[in-house]
Amino acid sequence: MKLIGAEILIRCLQEEGVEYVFGYPGGAVLYIYDELFKQDKVKHVLVRHEQGAAHAADGYSRASQKVGVCLVTSGPGVTNAITGIATAYMDSIPMVIISGQVPTHAIGQDSFQECDAIGITRPCVKHNFLVKDVRDLAGTIKKAFYIAKTGRPGPVLVDIPKDVTTALCEFEYPASVAMRSYSPVVKGHPGQIKKAAQLLLAAKRPMIYTGGGVVLSDAAPQLSELVRLLGFPVTNTLMGLGGFPGTDPLFLGMLGMHGTYEANMATQNCDVLLAIGARFDDRVIGNPEHFAEVQRKIIHIDIDPSSISKRVKVDVPIVGNVPDVLEDLYRLIEGGRDRPDPAPLKAWWAQIELWRAKDCLRFDRASEIIKPQLVIEKLYEVTGGDAIITSDVGQHQMFAAQFYKFDRPRRWINSGGLGTMGFGLPAAIGAQLANPGATVVCVTGESSIQMCLQELSTCKQYRLPIKIVNLNNRYMGMVRQWQEFFHGNRYSESYMDALPDFVKLAEGYGHAGVKVDKPADIETTLRTVLARKDELVFMDFITDQKENVFPMVPGGKGISEMILAEEL
Repeated sequence: MKLIGAEILIRCLQEEGVEYVFGYPGGAVLYIYDELFKQDKVKHVLVRHEQGAAHAADGYSRASQKVGVCLVTSGPGVTNAITGIATAYMDSIPMVIISGQVPTHAIGQDSFQECDAIGITRPCVKHNFLVKDVRDLAGTIKKAFYIAKTGRPGPVLVDIPKDVTTALCEFEYPASVAMRSYSPVVKGHPGQIKKAAQLLLAAKRPMIYTGGGVVLSDAAPQLSELVRLLGFPVTNTLMGLGGFPGTDPLFLGMLGMHGTYEANMATQNCDVLLAIGARFDDRVIGNPEHFAEVQRKIIHIDIDPSSISKRVKVDVPIVGNVPDVLEDLYRLIEGGRDRPDPAPLKAWWAQIELWRAKDCLRFDRASEIIKPQLVIEKLYEVTGGDAIITSDVGQHQMFAAQFYKFDRPRRWINSGGLGTMGFGLPAAIGAQLANPGATVVCVTGESSIQMCLQELSTCKQYRLPIKIVNLNNRYMGMVRQWQEFFHGNRYSESYMDALPDFVKLAEGYGHAGVKVDKPADIETTLRTVLARKDELVFMDFITDQKENVFPMVPGGKGISEMILAEEL
């Protein structure tokens, strides 16, 4: 039986086990929407803006270990989705974006709602396809899902002209994919793994630094096994939080621009650094020249060879799938007779405890004004650390990363690489649909939440009981902090002097809202609201306008050149 292209596409999504498609209809994709209407295996979630569609698919992917899917129309539909696509690309999130396109004969004619989706998205996707023949459609969709989820994951765009969605073709979904130009390495080189083991066992001041690759490859169990076997200190990047339990004594907290003093100092002063699924980006190590001042041996495990020695020269590169490499490394060390020398390791831990004693995250708990850190601490206590936390970008994001202890992967969902304001709420939609019974909390700020605020309508339509924690300091908080430190307190355009009443706004969308302006009411409010399992509640916490995120590594400085609160 021959099927039209639109039905072939839906059948392909069914074959891939797609549960949800996040999208917004338009002229170029109406035949696809018609076929979605005729079946019930693939559910469609109607967002209110295409950026929300991409972020929701992204959040769904991060929280589910599946490939997120979004569907947008041509022209402004796909351009609206670009920010969400770029967000996923920077954080290596597996997604398939299906975009409509004008008919093939009209491509290049400046047709209504035409844009060069392939050219526009090329810099921010892992790969993209323009399907000009319906006979190529099924094979292209198979390739798109395969590319998105294998190797270093990432978003893949499939651009489908309208006439392809109406053309007839026999449907057969490929059972497998073989691409000569794309064959990711899975197993690490045995010789390199042996060199890594020798360096780790000889280390006197070892440090393990892990990133989002541990979470994305589901390597948390293998990482924990290796860390506990060696007894080494470990730190996570912002994207890697939850890859190793945040409550474990071996965990030093997050490192980087707003990382802990002990994590940054240990990373800078170690003699052997094991980097796993991380990329030594600017927010983690600061100035590479400063980082290179300390002589250390670096082992780098990553699925993506282009990430190795990109910013920092490494001594032992290991290309491979992180859990496979960690398993091989663990077996090699565990099966041998050698163990790390306990004497220098004990001395190293003594030094780390001295750094820890600075208590770099302390803040004024007796303040009569709500401190944002206290809200996150209480949120952690009330949820027992078991919530899925999404965040937007800014001070609230850093407070959440610092004060909510993530013991499991895929519980912390934020835009790390691109730093996209507006990410938190639509990502929470995806996370909630991926985990219907879970407590999903969006931690946001009064500036970020207004970027994709219209998705409150989506939450109402699908009855999503997301809880929103708005840390409202009436400023673009992180912008204000930089203006205070580096621009002479000239708060240029960072003051939000025309804010809405968020409680009434939430109520206008059919949700509940509550305003909190006293520290004594924080815990009671959180407990009461989180007990309301069947509704979205917007909590507007009026916080200290002058509170800053510490520690802080200024731009261009080294990882150990931190500004601490007591130094100001």
